[in-house]
Amino acid sequence: MSEPATTETRATWTPDGEVKPPAPKVNEDAVIAAISTVYDPEIPVDIYQLGLIYAIEIADDGKVKVEMTLTTPACPSAQELPGQVEEAVSAVEGVSDVDVEVVWDPPWDQSRMSEDARLALNMF
Repeated sequence: MSEPATTETRATWTPDGEVKPPAPKVNEDAVIAAISTVYDPEIPVDIYQLGLIYAIEIADDGKVKVEMTLTTPACPSAQELPGQVEEAVSAVEGVSDVDVEVVWDPPWDQSRMSEDARLALNMF
């Protein structure tokens, strides 16, 4: 009886040294799931469902850019939320760098909220 074949990922050696295998592609769903773990402390709904995330760009080299806004320019969590988004996205497999940019145009309004967020907050 033969043993099952095992696959092992190894680096390749060249005259210039070790060449590491390419990093795994960043999965957009995994980035969204990571962002969905971030909550505005005043609102019991994650910031993705609130509609605070305007854009997610994923480059081939694993760099992720997130454009987000806040519910108001005077939001007390203005210093915390972008850092929490950066930390959450950084933990996603394959992410090499994260840039979180807070934008104010277009301004956020309740129409950006998901249906689930509206139901959770009784705003329908």
